[in-house]
Amino acid sequence: MSNKVVLNEIVAADSYFLELSNTLTRVPLTAVDEIADVLLEAYQRRSSVFIFGNGGSAALASHLACDLCKGTITNGLDRFRVLALTDNVPLMTAWANDSSYEDVFAEQIRNFLQPNDVAFAISGSGNSPNVLKGLSTARKLGAFNVGLTGFSGGRMLELCDHSLVVPSSDMQIIEDLHLSISHCIFRIICSRLFHSVAAT
Repeated sequence: MSNKVVLNEIVAADSYFLELSNTLTRVPLTAVDEIADVLLEAYQRRSSVFIFGNGGSAALASHLACDLCKGTITNGLDRFRVLALTDNVPLMTAWANDSSYEDVFAEQIRNFLQPNDVAFAISGSGNSPNVLKGLSTARKLGAFNVGLTGFSGGRMLELCDHSLVVPSSDMQIIEDLHLSISHCIFRIICSRLFHSVAAT
């Protein structure tokens, strides 16, 4: 590999992380706290949280569900009721094949969601048809809708009670910060649960 190629890669990496750092400073932190509050309130009333998205957002839905289900376990407290709607591949492909890919989340929501549950959608663009249909169905069934998105927020914003828009038009930057935001939400919840036990 020539020195010129190495130099170009270093410059590209530097510019990427500079953009990531600059975008991070513009993330609306109050929205992170608000989403954590919504999830904690769902936990306290024993409601369920259903997380969903496509592609990298599907991976994050699974990741966040894992964190909330296992990582929040605190002795003496109830457990979080969280399900990633991205994880039942046979069911998703059945709905996609027999009906439409737009139905893969909405139809699962019809199976499981109860009033006052939380529908947590993740979409970089905020315009994924199956995410929008999932949120719309959840709203009709009485859910609190939460969203993580980017760009200008997309059509998802009008379907969410609480949302956070990463101020970027770069999908990789958006996805990087969605992961960081989900970890921040997880840490806030863990801290509050720990302190609630310590106070008793």
